[in-house]
Amino acid sequence: MFAVHLLAFYFTKLKEDQIKKVDRFLYHMRLSDDVLLDVMTRFQAEMVKGLERDAHPTAAVKMLPTFVRSIPDGSEQGDFLALDLGGSKFRVLKVKVSEDGKQNVQMESQFYPTPKEITHGNGTELFDYVADCLADFMETKNIKHKKFPLGFTFSFPCIQTKLEEGVLISWTKYFKVRGVQDTDVISPLRHALRKHKDVDVDVLALVNDTVGTMMTCGYDDQRCEVGVIIGTGTNACYMEEMSNIDLVEGDEGRMCINTEWGAFGDDGSLDDLRTEFDREIDLGSINPGKQLFEKMISGLYLGELVRLILLKMAKKGLLFNGEISTALRTKDKIETKHVAAMEKHKEGLQNTKEILMELGLTPSEEDCIAVQHVCTIVSFRSANFCAAALAAILTRLRENKKLIRLRSTVGIDGTLYKTHPQYPKRLHKVVRRLVPNCDVRFLLSESGSGKGAAMVTAVACRLVSQRKQIDEILASFELSKENLIEVKNKMREELEYGLKKETHVTATVKMLPTYVCGTPDGTEKGKFLALDLGGTNFRVLLVKIRSGRRKSVRMYNKIFAIPLEIMQGTGEELFDHIVQCIADFLEYMGIKGARLPLGFTFSFPCRQASIDKGALVEWTKGFKATDCEGEDVVDMLREAIKRRNEFDLDIVAVVNDTVGTMMTCGYEDPNCEIGFIAGTGSNVCYMEEMKNIEIVEGTEGKMCINTEWGGFGDNGCIDSIRTKYDKEVDEGSLNPGKQRYEKMTSGMYLGEIVRQILIDLTKHGLLFRGQISESLRTRGIFETKFLSHIESDRLALLQVRRILQQLGLDSTCDDSIIVKEVCGAVSKRAAQLCGAGLAAIVEKKRENRNLEHLKITVGVDGTLFKLHPHFSGILRETVKEMAPQCDVTFMLSEDGSGKGAALITAVAKRLHNVGEN
Repeated sequence: MFAVHLLAFYFTKLKEDQIKKVDRFLYHMRLSDDVLLDVMTRFQAEMVKGLERDAHPTAAVKMLPTFVRSIPDGSEQGDFLALDLGGSKFRVLKVKVSEDGKQNVQMESQFYPTPKEITHGNGTELFDYVADCLADFMETKNIKHKKFPLGFTFSFPCIQTKLEEGVLISWTKYFKVRGVQDTDVISPLRHALRKHKDVDVDVLALVNDTVGTMMTCGYDDQRCEVGVIIGTGTNACYMEEMSNIDLVEGDEGRMCINTEWGAFGDDGSLDDLRTEFDREIDLGSINPGKQLFEKMISGLYLGELVRLILLKMAKKGLLFNGEISTALRTKDKIETKHVAAMEKHKEGLQNTKEILMELGLTPSEEDCIAVQHVCTIVSFRSANFCAAALAAILTRLRENKKLIRLRSTVGIDGTLYKTHPQYPKRLHKVVRRLVPNCDVRFLLSESGSGKGAAMVTAVACRLVSQRKQIDEILASFELSKENLIEVKNKMREELEYGLKKETHVTATVKMLPTYVCGTPDGTEKGKFLALDLGGTNFRVLLVKIRSGRRKSVRMYNKIFAIPLEIMQGTGEELFDHIVQCIADFLEYMGIKGARLPLGFTFSFPCRQASIDKGALVEWTKGFKATDCEGEDVVDMLREAIKRRNEFDLDIVAVVNDTVGTMMTCGYEDPNCEIGFIAGTGSNVCYMEEMKNIEIVEGTEGKMCINTEWGGFGDNGCIDSIRTKYDKEVDEGSLNPGKQRYEKMTSGMYLGEIVRQILIDLTKHGLLFRGQISESLRTRGIFETKFLSHIESDRLALLQVRRILQQLGLDSTCDDSIIVKEVCGAVSKRAAQLCGAGLAAIVEKKRENRNLEHLKITVGVDGTLFKLHPHFSGILRETVKEMAPQCDVTFMLSEDGSGKGAALITAVAKRLHNVGEN
């Protein structure tokens, strides 16, 4: 027993001595965590260089866009062919992808050799060989009668400008084919395929093997957004934000970047970590000075690295008693498969002995322990370098997503990773140590590069099909120049019908006289009360106006809520609630005893008989209070004040918010004669010549006309541009068949139009994985403010996804792009329709004045105009295009409904006093 313990002690001591000896000799190959964190930082800097337009040409890590914009979503289906060229064998695959309620992939494949005369021949021979192999495979499988989409896995660095096009930068590994570098590799492949008249394939995708690996794993795990190959060569790809890729137009979504990390260090950035053995490997390779990172990592070089180290140690007398066999002097006699065999857990030492003896050596027990440890250091360094670069990619993904903690999957493939007994465990452990804030799952790819090419092709087919369907749906929102001219002309006709006595009653654009006959001239002064009712909130304001050189308007206001039960209760309840709010405000301001002149902004269509009389035509914007339509709202307010019997007010004017907007801007700019609201509702007013207003007595001067243009189209005159979504929104509204133009242009409805489109797209399986959530079924969930947020140029898609998630919509990055597109189509049409309508009004103003060229200001208010990132710009462009003889300035109103009501009251008082005098 003692002898056994003594032997064990001797062996342990012997092993320790040999390991220490090797550790001293290969000191520079052992990398601490601090060194690896430094490598990680260097690689992050290289990634940034590769992505930047200016730095890219000189960047070592090329960060090549692949034009793969989406990972599989599980809905892909069909039959695909794939070619896989890049390793020791060439492979042809037929891949059947089926959904059938559960994801399923079936593959048939055939390997073909890649002899030296092909890998070192010319381009024509290479691609003819590839085409011949494909034809042979199709013949064998009896599938020549059918047309197939094809994906080509080409495992060499290419610059891509499209998914199906790529210019070879340089050959790597042991390929050295003449006449292919710096040319598109798909063109000669297509040319070679055309020689086979019985082969009908459509080459849709050129794919790097790393991308193929990511896509294969992405089909099984949609969190997979990184692909890594550690085999004959090494490389990685990942999904990058488009906004960070200077080399490709567009900021929307993500694109897979092929890092080509094998070239990391080609600019000297890793020289301090390269050893004499790395330099010797490089000098003896077919591409000296290139792929330096790969030469420290990949399976093509690890065996040779071990051989060079053993040779040097033997020369120094540290191994084999200084004996050196011919085989040990011979290049590539130790392969990576030998390294893997020597590092096996139990039989490793026995394998080491056998391999060394095959090399003509007579190793001792000590030699075998030392050689095994050399293999461990070389392969561990490889795993360490890979881990550092991968950790840099995972950190970038986490930072791109602005996450504290990232959860992600890395798809991984390659013979070194798959066949080396210790490699995966070492790699995983180091990655997790370097990025403790990333929860990483490593998913081994099955047939990654070939199946992946088929998956990229399948995704490309899906995206083409989806794109076509989405384009067809959104095409109904596109307005041609002819459409807009027709809208402008129809609006002009309706304006005239509304002004004429015989057609006014049946006109859809009501053209209501407001009895506001002047704009401010700067002499207005005094204290005024203003009321503002037009939405879910009600405001009471005290407005102090000063005239003269230091003219100013000061306002004090309080906001009160209008509960839904009041909005849709009785008229008496609504006006009693309004008077209660006024009483609270007068109490609050300490002016309950003062009988102040009051202007009432009532933002609903009214037929006025004078400036202080207005009969409600109909409720809009969700109001439904009974016993109000047809009644004078000023009388109803006076009656409610009497019922309360606490205070009295001098109600001078009932005002539309649009008129208030015009008056507010008119106070600053005398050229302002049009008011425009683009908010919850949509409306326009303008100063019309009295001689053109047949429904009012008198022909002298001007009067402001409240067009109430929201009703435009209620007679069917714009039905040709209404979509099925507009009709659904109209049918689900409180006033079906009414305010059709407003329902296509105003903030109250745009979000609902978007929701209807999203439901339709989801039904077609184009959004949200085909799942219509409860929230998406909820009317009004998609408020128009979300359009403004989603379409903001500053908002990254991740933030768009967060907005959608807040709405209970679990979206992918692709979903977010589509939702943003839908919002854009709906809001653009709204702005164009408003622009065409405004063009009709400014043209009318120009003709009224008999001018060749009109210069006019439009006062504008409303959240849609103010807050939407593109609405105002599209509106301006449309007005300019539709009314080229009019120079239109848009002036933002400062509180048209409050300040404007006070100014109208002040102007009315001024004109009344002038009349009396």
